[in-house]
Amino acid sequence: MSFDYTAHDATALAALVRGGEVAPEELLQACEARVRAHNPRLNAIIVEAFEAAHEELALRRRAGTDREGALAGVPVLVKDLVSTVRGLTTWHGNRLLQRETGAADHDSEFIRRLRATGALIVGKTNTPEFGLVPYTEPRLTGVTRNPWDLSRTPGGSSGGSGAAVAARLVPIATGGDGGGSIRIPAACCGLFGLKPTRGRVPTGPDFGALWSGYAIEHALTRSVRDSAVLLDAVSGADTGAPYAAPAQVRPFAQEVQADPGRLRVGVCTEPWLGHDVAPECVHAVQETARLLRELGHEVFETRLPIAGTIFAEAFLTVLAGNVRAEIEEAAAFTRRRAHRRDFEAATWAMGMMGRAFRADEFVTAERVLQRTAREIARSFEDMDVLLTPTLASPAPLVGSLQPTPAEQRQLALMGWLDQPWLLRAAGALQQMAGKVFDFIPYTPPFNVTGQPAMSLPLHTSAGGLPIGVQVVGRFGDEATLFRLAGQLERAQPWEERRPPGF
Repeated sequence: MSFDYTAHDATALAALVRGGEVAPEELLQACEARVRAHNPRLNAIIVEAFEAAHEELALRRRAGTDREGALAGVPVLVKDLVSTVRGLTTWHGNRLLQRETGAADHDSEFIRRLRATGALIVGKTNTPEFGLVPYTEPRLTGVTRNPWDLSRTPGGSSGGSGAAVAARLVPIATGGDGGGSIRIPAACCGLFGLKPTRGRVPTGPDFGALWSGYAIEHALTRSVRDSAVLLDAVSGADTGAPYAAPAQVRPFAQEVQADPGRLRVGVCTEPWLGHDVAPECVHAVQETARLLRELGHEVFETRLPIAGTIFAEAFLTVLAGNVRAEIEEAAAFTRRRAHRRDFEAATWAMGMMGRAFRADEFVTAERVLQRTAREIARSFEDMDVLLTPTLASPAPLVGSLQPTPAEQRQLALMGWLDQPWLLRAAGALQQMAGKVFDFIPYTPPFNVTGQPAMSLPLHTSAGGLPIGVQVVGRFGDEATLFRLAGQLERAQPWEERRPPGF
């Protein structure tokens, strides 16, 4: 049978496999052909695993299970960060880990549950070092480019995953979100991206709370239902989990088709962490608000109690502490002493900042963020969901968010001097973080609160670039988000929009 691999989402591909209309081998072959044709331009995939996928499929065929599961035979990619995939390396975008680590001997629990759906892992996607920045331009594995415009970033830190799904190399690629890293590439690449509730997805057996509980894994998809199907498969606390999300009432896949009812939708376009927002991003929110009114929802302007400067400083403090821990863990894992040569200048500088802060300053920063989270939660007593821009602009040019050459030299000098107090006094990291927060003023607060938040690809810029809008739900209430996302997807479909040339 002849079929168009790129015309179907993961749910539809799996249905074809289960129904005997398409063989799993055909999906793998179609995926590999797409990767060979398009990945050289994108650099989205940094490790291929087609041989391992064929071997796994052969084992399933002998066991008679090759056509079973919600994602039977569907090729998927895994972000090269956090998740451990048996037989593959995990570099985290870091040259020390690339040089010193071998293939993993086990799957993380998230990956084990992903495999149980019948999906086939075909490779790992590019990510910035330790997932620190909202663009994907690591020195180790090179720049990943946005298929909508190769001169622009696909975002980050799940930029490789975003580029791969947007270019239809695979229908699903996993991502992680510690400050927006699923929602950012979703907005840049015209995809659906959900950050689940804290504790919804397992982190074991190798991790507990990721980035002080701010980070969580899930995926980037073209359709809402694919995201729901995957979350049904991977959700639930694993052994030793530090916390668990509230139990869902019914499968998320059922929520996508359910009527959301009349929701109270708060709208905010005022940036919390940055300065200016592109008029096109504000317009996208206004148009979405208009559509929501037409669908029968109550829509009103609102504000959130977020003191931007205080929040940003506290978030940066906690992040710096976690980065220092990442550096030390990488050194311990490889049985090497941490050295600045093994890390990018910005990563090393962030780690130096982590050494500069006292323990009480770290805890105080966490408490500031916790108080902010409480205040935000109270705001949701008067609304069911919050609507904002996802980003302050469409996808920027490659390199535009990087430290300038002068900043790079300053960071290198500070690293050579190895005087954390001097780096802190100079305020260099705060200046660079300001550039990043100008791009992502809306996403980090909901990593701190742990609330579910999604980016929907409802709009495009005058230049043809995707523009995402963010919708945030109450803690534990992915169900409402999936119901609303399904309604919006039906009212204003985006499936037929695809990057030119892909």
